[in-house]
Parts: sequence; C-alpha cells; structure tokens
Amino acid sequence: MPTETIHTFCRVCEPACGLIAEVENGELLKLSPDRDHPVTKGFACNKGIAGVDIHRDPDRLAHPMRRNESGAYDRIAWDEAVGDVASKTRALIDRYGPDSVGYYVGNPTAFNTLCGPHMFSFFREAGLRRGFNSGTQDCANKFAGGQAVFGSSTIHPIPDIENTDMLLVFGCNPRVSHWSFMSIADPIGVLKKARARGAKVYFVNPRRIESVDSGGGDALLIRPDTDVYLLAALIHEIDRIGGFDDDAVRRHGVRVDALRQFVRRYPAERVAGVTGIDTGTIKRIAREFSQARTASVHMSTGVNMGRQGTLCYWLVQMLSFVTGNFDRAGGNVVPVGFYERAKAGRGAFADSLVDGEFGPVRKGDLPGNLLSHYILDAENPIRALFVTAGNPVLAIGGEQRLREAMEKLELLVVVDLYRNATGEYAHYLLPSTDQFERQDINITGLGVQHEPWVQFAERVALPRDERREEWWIFARIAKEMRLRSVFDAVEDPGRDPGQEISEELLWSRIDHMMATRGVSLEQVRAQPHGHVYGDPPAGGDFFETRIQTDDKKIDCCPPAFAGALERCETLFAQMDAEGTDRLKLVSRREHNMHNSWYANLEGMKRAGRDRNYLYMHPDDMAGRGVAEGDTVALANEYGRVEVAVKADDALMTGVVAMAHGWGNAKTSGMRYARETPGSNPNALLPIGRDSYDVLSNQAFMTGVPVEIEVL
Repeated sequence: MPTETIHTFCRVCEPACGLIAEVENGELLKLSPDRDHPVTKGFACNKGIAGVDIHRDPDRLAHPMRRNESGAYDRIAWDEAVGDVASKTRALIDRYGPDSVGYYVGNPTAFNTLCGPHMFSFFREAGLRRGFNSGTQDCANKFAGGQAVFGSSTIHPIPDIENTDMLLVFGCNPRVSHWSFMSIADPIGVLKKARARGAKVYFVNPRRIESVDSGGGDALLIRPDTDVYLLAALIHEIDRIGGFDDDAVRRHGVRVDALRQFVRRYPAERVAGVTGIDTGTIKRIAREFSQARTASVHMSTGVNMGRQGTLCYWLVQMLSFVTGNFDRAGGNVVPVGFYERAKAGRGAFADSLVDGEFGPVRKGDLPGNLLSHYILDAENPIRALFVTAGNPVLAIGGEQRLREAMEKLELLVVVDLYRNATGEYAHYLLPSTDQFERQDINITGLGVQHEPWVQFAERVALPRDERREEWWIFARIAKEMRLRSVFDAVEDPGRDPGQEISEELLWSRIDHMMATRGVSLEQVRAQPHGHVYGDPPAGGDFFETRIQTDDKKIDCCPPAFAGALERCETLFAQMDAEGTDRLKLVSRREHNMHNSWYANLEGMKRAGRDRNYLYMHPDDMAGRGVAEGDTVALANEYGRVEVAVKADDALMTGVVAMAHGWGNAKTSGMRYARETPGSNPNALLPIGRDSYDVLSNQAFMTGVPVEIEVL
C-alpha cells in the first residue's frame, strides 16, 4: 500500500500548528510541517514533530495493568479493569463518602476535545469534590483575574501584535515555549515583522531569554517575583504624567480611585531596588507606553507562578485599560474563535473565595500544593485518586511527601500514555490513546487566537494494542457504577462497549458550539485545513457584547483583593530588607522538554541534553567558589537536590535557573527517562499553607529562595 498523507495538527500548545502525517498500512511514520496551512503556514517546532516518537515509543502503556502483591503489574482485560475500579471506588464512597475519592488532571487533557466533558461528568456523577489539576502549577491566576476584572474566567485579552507600536511581555519566552493564552504560530517571525515596521518590544524577565537573542525584542531584566511592583510603578508613573485616558476610564471603569490609591504606594523610586530596574528606566518605559500611538501587554507563566500572579494579571489589564489601549486595534483585544464563551465563565469573584481545611482557597479544583495534605493530614482523607494525563509526583512541590501520600492511597488509578513517576504507585494503569490515535479539534485556542480558525483532525492511526480514549474509559467506569454517562443514550450497549457510540452523538456538543458562529462540524471536517473565520479581532465591541460584570464595567480594584493588597505591601517590605544576596530559583524553559512530555525520548536528549543543569551567573559562581561542571547541593527548608552547574551570563546576578520535568531516577516504567533522570527542582518548592496565591490557588513556583553547597 502506498504512503498516505493526512492533514492534522499538533496538540502540545495553543498554536496547534498544522502537520502532515505520513502513514503506511495504518502506521504513522513521519510528521512534518504543513506548508499549505492557511494559518500556521508551515511553521512547527521540534516538539510537535517529535510527537511521532511518542506515538512509536515501545515503553508506552499497551494494555490495562493491575499491580499484584509483589508490586509487579499483571495484564488484565478491560472488562476486569473497569469492573475492579468501579467496585472499589463504589465501596470507598459508600463507606467514607465521596470526599474519600479525589482526582488530578494533567495539562494534556486541555488539548483533548472529548476527554474533559466525559471525565468531569464521571467526577460530578460520583459526587467527587476534591479535585486538583496542573492549572494550579501553571495558569489558575488568569482565570481568577479574568473573573474579578471582567466578570468571566474565560475572558483573556491578547495583544494585537500586527498593529501595535509597543508591546510589553512579562514572564514569557515564545522562542522556546511559544505563547500561553495567545495562539500564534511562528511567534518570533510575527514579532520581527512588528519590529521591522518600528514597534518596540520588551521582554521583562530575570534572564536575557532566547526570544531576545533571536531578534524578537529587547530585554528588561527584573528580579523574580517582583513584577507586581513594576506594573504598579508603571501605572502610577503614567498617571503622574497625565497618561490616563480619562474618557475610557470614566465610561468603562469602576473603583479607579482605589486603583490609584494602591499604585501610589509604589513609585518608581521606591520599587527600583526590589525589582532591580533603575528609576530612570521605569519612568522611560512608562512614558513610552503612555505616548505610543498604540500599546499592548501580555503576561505568561513566568509571572503566573509567582506569589502574586493574580494581582499581576489584574495590573496587566489595568495598564492596557487606563491608557486607552484596551479593546482597540493595536492594543489588547478579545478574540472569539468558533464559540463565544464569555458567558460560560460568568461568576461573582468574591463568592468564589472560601475557607478550606488547610487555609483559604478559591472554589473549584484545590491547590495542587495541598494534595499531599488532603491524603495524609485531612480529617476525612482522600483514600482513592484518579490521575489523568498528569504526573503530580514530579509536577508539584514536595516530591518526597507526595511519594509518601501515593503509597498510602488504597486505590490509585492512572490513565496515561506511560507508567510515569506517579504511575509507579498505581494500583491500576489504564492505557490511553495519544493525539494521533483520536479525533480532535484545536479547542485550546478558543478565545485566544491571533487569527481565529478551527480544524478537525481525523484519527491518523488506529489505536495500538488495547489503548482507549479517555472519554471511553471514564464513561465505562461510570456505566459500571450505574452512573449517568454517554452510554445512556444507547438503548442496548451490546457486546463491545467501544463501538456503539456514534460520532454524531460524541461530537454533538461541538457541532452546537460551532453553529453559533454559522459553521457546522460537517463543513469543518470537509476542509483539510478547517475553517478560517477571516475576522481577526479588531476591538470596539467588548463593552456592548462581551463583558460579564453586572454593571458592564471593568472592576479596576475588586474589593475581594483587599487582603492580597495588604499582603503585597508585607512581601515588599520582606524583599526590600532581604536585598539581593539570597539566591532565587526560577524555572527555565528548554527547546527539548515540555513539562515532562518528552522525558523518555532519546532523540530529544542528544548532544549533552541528557540532564538538566543549574544555571548561574559567573559572578555568583565566583562568589560561592563554584566552577562550571561542579555538582552542587541546592537546598532550602523544603528539599534538597544535587545538580551540575553551567554558567549563564544572561541571568541576573542573584538568580539561578533549572528546567522542570526531570527527576525520573525511580521511574522504571520509562526506561530511557530512568537512564537520564536529571534532578527535580520542584522538590525545592514550598507546600502547604502560604505556598499558593489564595485568590486563585496558584502555586508559588518561581523566585524561591535557595542555598548552594559545593559537593
């Protein structure tokens, strides 16, 4: 049979870059960029192309497995696996209540169209309320901030880069990890075009990142976890020089005086020492932003992961709004995509903040930093845990305590591609399909696309062995527990529960969503590259059609922020007194890792990339007697890791950096990852009370104090 080419797209990050899959006899052989794609135009990074290696990895889970008394795993049939999991889950719920069963959901589920609805349907039907997800290690602050300011957790303005004259980018490195909460293929190419026509672009980061070295913009180095003070100083300075757009503020904002009162605490002169940015530079940037014909701003995970990510996201929106750059071409705009979802995230932010057993939390999924507490310390502990496409043992702070927690569980069910570090503790391993073994749409770009489009990806290859899609796995468990599921729509499920659900039924929700924008799923499927809406967001209609606050105005200083604003001053005083002598650890993004997705691929670890390093500025190395190649112990009150050192003069002094996603020395189910384990920097992250932003449940993961000892 000749080689067949199939149009598909990558499901690693928001841009969903178009790919061409080469298939022979139903076997995926190769992936390459789709040069005819009307939006991504032949751009795809090495991580997307490496998807074929994950697909073909012999260490992938192939069959349902059950751990025996000796700790080894036995292959079992799907019916037996589903029956066991269902009966044991039901027994725990009947004996201890639904709070005895929890769940953890990993990042890849966000790129899996059918997984979420059926997985969360099972959790709801079973009455499970103790949920955790990777978003509290990544971006939970943005959902909280969107709801507090705009009345909806699903409103996230993006910069109109093609028309902006100035762009400030906080905590983002698109050359390595693309954008987050902004879907653009070839981000550096887009930025270079903007700069070629005269736009100014600044990357605010503790390191001169690859995006700067690639020509994407200029570096503005900042001490980690201090972005909130720079943002406040910029807004204050703009106000001082008369840069507020009084008409926009009067017509569309409330509690503007409270905003002014807050930022007044942080003039440029006061924050210069803490941020590491001199007074003159802060005032210059404020003046440039205020006086630019159009200006825009964006913020990503490098700031999300700080202690005050929600306040930062709030001030990012305020910087755009008070200067008149919100909801207009060249400023920050709100795209629609294939579905208007603003109402779906509507809610009163103040009502979402409650007291939890281990401290104040935001309603919804709990802080990941409290997972071990809910298993080891809760009055009614979690006794069973479902983990889907995630790896909390390595992704969350407090690795050793999490390992203890996993060992204590009476039931751990892992649904994944691999037996990862968390899967090593599983009682049941349920093998899931990968992105090329299922149908999908590019759902993660919804509402954040630079150029709105939707594409349907057909299944490229049939699932190998006994791998099943996550929707099917959870619907089958629900059915076995006599809970409602998609199988209820079928009168006679028949002999093979995997075949009786029609595509029309599975995709009816998405078809309905698409219909609201005048395009059917059938029409999208008929086009190899999907449907391009051809109406990039230009702004101008947000306050008439999009905003979800009751008064249709932007809340410029939500009252529910009061406690966080006082804490902001307390943290400032602490950092001001601390000075710059204490080393602060930040996360470093790498070209060949994406969280822990590629840990088992030999091809991504060649040429000296078989481990992660501790990167230090040469001056910090000299001052501590560290030479390049030395192995050091990096430690604090939360943990200790050993790691080799590399010099990096792109870092600010006083800042050290490590890539996360490593630490697989005990992961026997991933052979190459175990041979090249690296060190897990998350073992040094704080856990428990005060380890997360109470406005959003977002973990404190960057700017963490550490000490170094040469071994």
